[in-house]
Amino acid sequence: MSDHLTDCLDPVLLVGAGKMAVEYARVLTALRHPFVVVGRSADSTRQFTVKTGTAATAGGLKSWLSGRHEMPAYAIAAVDVEQLADVVELLLRQGVKKILVEKPGGLHAEEICDLSSLADREKADVYVAYNRRFYASVKRARELIAGDGGVRSFSLEFTELSNQVEALELSASLKENWLLANSTHVIDLAFHLGGAPARLSCFSTGSTSWHPAAAIFAGAGTTLEGALFTYRADWGSPGRWSIEILTSKRRLFLCPLEELQEQTKPLGKKRKLAFDDRLDRDFKPGLYRMIRAFLYNKDASSLLTIKNQCRTASGLYRNILYGKVD
Repeated sequence: MSDHLTDCLDPVLLVGAGKMAVEYARVLTALRHPFVVVGRSADSTRQFTVKTGTAATAGGLKSWLSGRHEMPAYAIAAVDVEQLADVVELLLRQGVKKILVEKPGGLHAEEICDLSSLADREKADVYVAYNRRFYASVKRARELIAGDGGVRSFSLEFTELSNQVEALELSASLKENWLLANSTHVIDLAFHLGGAPARLSCFSTGSTSWHPAAAIFAGAGTTLEGALFTYRADWGSPGRWSIEILTSKRRLFLCPLEELQEQTKPLGKKRKLAFDDRLDRDFKPGLYRMIRAFLYNKDASSLLTIKNQCRTASGLYRNILYGKVD
């Protein structure tokens, strides 16, 4: 399986050897696109090689760079959230001009915006890897929305399973930034489909032992195109990620996000829609199409630039977290 037209391809530098790096390697292998892997520990690189059949170099990016290797034109940063900004900064300062960085691009908005400024100075393209934008379900939803004349209104829920998050062996700083680090997976997708917000009123309250800023969220607003939207989340109550989109002809449901249902009659039942999701079943959902967009500019308009992520992280996401009323 391959989408490129020539074997004379610039290699990709894949930084990281963990679970996500394994998923990236599977897609790059299927695309027959050459890549070089750099991880940190000997154990992680050894496990990577066992899982993928591709050799990985241990010691970290700084050590690899000291070996005076020729820098690839493309790089993918697939390391832990706390290391994302450092890795991308190193790559930019080494002259890499096209980088895909795992979501959300940094631990907090300041890191993301610093990277955006550096990318501008280095005249480099940096994209944040929100792979859910490339789900087959989302592709079909976009087609239906366009055929119906656009979005009239939409709603989303980004409730997190607090007890499960609390038990995760992750740093306190990562958990404290959980809305940006994790909840934005669905928030980003909802506004990607529904349209960018123009006005919004945000409310937040409560807390958890691991997320002191807030634990209950609600808000509403309008998009630049005039659609109305609402959102909610309660991290201390049952719930799950979901998106509902209303057009003039149907109500679309993404819950779970990999599936798409529609309701076309006022009191009608939901109907699960069929679409070609083979790539989402063969690989981590959305990843194949996202990497194809990054490398070959196919459906590249769905890629999120670091500049737009800076704007959203310091605006929309911060307003949702702390509550802001127009």
